[in-house]
Amino acid sequence: MAAAVGFTAAWFLAGTTTGDSEQAEKAEREILYWVAPMDANYRRDEPGKSPMGMDLVPVYADEAGQDSGQEPSIRINPTVINNIGVKVAPVERRDMNREIETVGLVTPDEGRISHVHVRTDGWIEELHVETRGDQVAAGQALFEIYSPALVSAQEEYLQASRTGNQSLLRAARIRLHALGMSDEQVESLRQRGSSSRLFTVKAARNGYITDLNVRQGMYVQPGATIMSIADLSRVWVVVDLFEGQIAWVKTGQHASMNLPFSATDREWVGEVDYVYPSMRAETRTGQVRLAYDNPDLALKPNMYASVEIAADPHREALAVPTQSIIRTGRGKRVILALPDGRFRPAQVETGLEADGMTEILTGLKEGERIVVSGQFLIDSEASVDASLIRMADEAAETPAMDHGEMDHVEMDHVEMDHGEMDHGEMDHGEMDHGEMDHGEMDHGEMDHGEMDHAEMDHSEMDRGGEDNGPMKHEGMNHEEVHQESGSNGDTQTSAGDETDSKGGRS
Repeated sequence: MAAAVGFTAAWFLAGTTTGDSEQAEKAEREILYWVAPMDANYRRDEPGKSPMGMDLVPVYADEAGQDSGQEPSIRINPTVINNIGVKVAPVERRDMNREIETVGLVTPDEGRISHVHVRTDGWIEELHVETRGDQVAAGQALFEIYSPALVSAQEEYLQASRTGNQSLLRAARIRLHALGMSDEQVESLRQRGSSSRLFTVKAARNGYITDLNVRQGMYVQPGATIMSIADLSRVWVVVDLFEGQIAWVKTGQHASMNLPFSATDREWVGEVDYVYPSMRAETRTGQVRLAYDNPDLALKPNMYASVEIAADPHREALAVPTQSIIRTGRGKRVILALPDGRFRPAQVETGLEADGMTEILTGLKEGERIVVSGQFLIDSEASVDASLIRMADEAAETPAMDHGEMDHVEMDHVEMDHGEMDHGEMDHGEMDHGEMDHGEMDHGEMDHGEMDHAEMDHSEMDRGGEDNGPMKHEGMNHEEVHQESGSNGDTQTSAGDETDSKGGRS
């Protein structure tokens, strides 16, 4: 099937070439032989018709590519190039990446989450936030707690401050810090000169209340998480990747993201923030964490995201359009566009593929032009030419048969058909009949009428085992045999007498 397509391409490309100038050019080029468009085995040394009635196609010597060791090139008329829609593109350098497409979930940046605790037991007297999701700002009051231990520590500090005992003052300050008071609150206590019954706890950062575990009036103890605040101005997207993909991903690589179920087509651009060191045994996948800025808070926790990671970047890689690559069972190749309307296949080794481009590792150079449309028809024609040239080379290298080295002693003449053998052209002078067994030779079927015995040397012939009974003498020329017998002495004469006696019996 492939061969038929190839030869059809050859016939089409060659048959559509027109013009006096091109015919003159072809006449000057050396033609190796002529082939049938539909049968690679049908070759002739001159123009003619194939068994199917099609004009034979010439194979030119300059298309063989034998001297350079390259694949054969072909020449196509510009009109044909336009008709079959041949398009070319340059081989160029560009930055390429392995594009990994996956999905993930938006989660808060854990480094931007604050958990609020108390360091002494007490009662929540005032709660300034009501539900999860409430937005708070840094420094905003969250709740007020009454703690007898904290009131006692304030009194000790004020007493030390009045006495001027620096060691006691320093110890009292340390205790207040341990109970959760900041330097600003301690300084406010010193300036005020009196203790406060309620202690105010403030937010450490901007964000949203993600966990709220208390209500106003509740008794709390150290270690309990009162609430949690998450800053969503920067969020994470956690994705799962297969084992083979994890190796391509490195921290700092770019990653684009969009929300497939959102009403907008907005795209966020972030980077790989962290590659988790372990794999999940259940799914054989590993997690990768991506970070994105979220100044307008459009990205919310648990949103479903579609992600594309630009992994394994290749800078200044040699690349061609992916559609130009011809993939076969023996490798990959492209069609090079040469000057003067010539084309030649080139074997290539490819690397990564991205954005419709394929990296070329070997086989091409920057600036060369390759075919991106119509390459399969050209490749079929080039492959046919290469096969025909190889066939011609093999036929030329086949040596002629050397009969001088043949051993006729072991040859079985019994099964041979001598009826069509032309003995007139044979040189019997060198034939050694001494070793031949004529006993089994059937002379009845042999045509001796054309045999020239004048040149045969019967002196060494061993007739002891011959059976001349069925021999037909009607067509034999005995005159020349007797002339030779007279010149060779008694031995030949006795042989002639024996023949006559047998002839009498016949």
